[in-house]
Parts: sequence; C-alpha cells; structure tokens
Amino acid sequence: MTKTSLGIDKNIAALLSYVLGWVSGLIIILIEKEDDFVRFHAMQSIVTFGALTVLNILFGTMFMFFGFIGPLIYLAGIVLWIWLMIKAYQGEKFMLPVVGERAERWAKKFGK
Repeated sequence: MTKTSLGIDKNIAALLSYVLGWVSGLIIILIEKEDDFVRFHAMQSIVTFGALTVLNILFGTMFMFFGFIGPLIYLAGIVLWIWLMIKAYQGEKFMLPVVGERAERWAKKFGK
C-alpha cells in the first residue's frame, strides 16, 4: 500500500475514518487532502454514520411508540461499522447503495 499525506498506509487511513463513526470521518476528510480512496471512505463514514446517528436520536427520543426500531438501527449500525472497517482495511472501495455514490461525489467536491 502507498502512503497518504497523513504519512500512513492508505488502508489504515481508510479504516481509521470509520473507527469513531462520523467523527473520525470528519477528522480524516479535513486532514487528508490528496488521496481519493481515503477521502471516499471518510465521506462515506460521515454520511452513513451521521444519518444513523440522526435516526437513532429520532427513533430513540421523539418516537417512543417505535421503541423497537432504535435497537434495530443500532444493531445494523454495528454490523455495518465492522463490515466497512474490514473492507477499507482490505483496500476495497466498497460503495454502499445510495450513500456510496454521494460520498464519492462529495469527497471530490470537498477536497478541491
């Protein structure tokens, strides 16, 4: 693997963009200005886990009668989080449906 402007391997930087969900994605996208692979994973982390955070808040607090949905969203988020970290570490540009294409476009726009 090649090094990024962060000074670490691309696959490690991509994995780190998922470690703390949207927070680590935001940190990585603000720091990494050159590598499109890492920027894609960082933006996908921001979009995916940002949306899951909002859904958890909505279904966890505002919609008490949908109490079973919050734990399902949480479980799906954990499975997705592990899956995306594995794929990033393997050097694969795994694009989630809908989110992946947007993340790719936004990562290119945000960096330039």
